[in-house]
This record gives sequence, C-alpha cells and structure tokens, in this order.
Amino acid sequence: MIVRINLGQGRPVRNAAGKNRHPALACAALLAPMSLMAYVLGLWGLTSDLGVTREFAIGGVLSHWQIWIAAGVTLHIAAYVLNRYGRGGELHLPRALSFRFAQSEFEQPRSAPAGDPAVDSAVDPQDAAQAPKNAKAS
Repeated sequence: MIVRINLGQGRPVRNAAGKNRHPALACAALLAPMSLMAYVLGLWGLTSDLGVTREFAIGGVLSHWQIWIAAGVTLHIAAYVLNRYGRGGELHLPRALSFRFAQSEFEQPRSAPAGDPAVDSAVDPQDAAQAPKNAKAS
C-alpha cells in the first residue's frame, strides 16, 4: 500500500542577505539583560571575596567572580553584534575578537606591486639570498 501526502506550496526560500534580522534583534534583546545579570553576579562575587557583602550564594565552579565577569563581557559582545546586524549593519565581529591562526589553503596570498618599498624591506633574508640563484637558473 502506498500512501501519498500532497502538501501545498509554501513560501519560496529567500536567498537574500539579512533575512535573519528579526530573530537577531530578538536574541539581542534577551542577551542584554542576561549580560547585566552576569555583571551583577560577578560584582557580588568580587565584593564577597573582599568581605564587603555576605557569602556568595552560588557554589562550585560558578562561585568565582572572574567567570561571571567573563560571561557578562561575552554576552555583552554577542548582544552588540546581533543588535548591529539586526538594525541593518553587517554581521562582523570586532577586529580584536577575530582570530587568524593560519592562512587557509583556499585563500590567495596578497601580493603587492613590484618595487613597493614597504614589501621589499620586509623580505626574508633567506628568500633574498635564493632569489638571485633562481633568477640565474631560469
């Protein structure tokens, strides 16, 4: 027995840039109070360690104020980036948070025009020593 289910046509898939702006704004609106809460817990943990306030209510790994401050900073940056994207900007992380460990094998190396003094002064001495040998061989 074969059962066929016919479904109606749905909305076409959009391949446009920025189609997730509304969910980004919603997430950013929820992340901002969470960031504030993490900052407050971090401040409470710090003042508890200094003896200004009573004992911190959370135990274990989360009892360290450094973790709460780091969580607050992370949530704050995420809310900032999502807010910026949701309000019409592009989704870019701040340059300080963009880590580049190695050049991808698919990326083409950037080359400067020949005779550029900024590039010529940054040439590795070993490469400079091999350059005349390669020029004579060809």
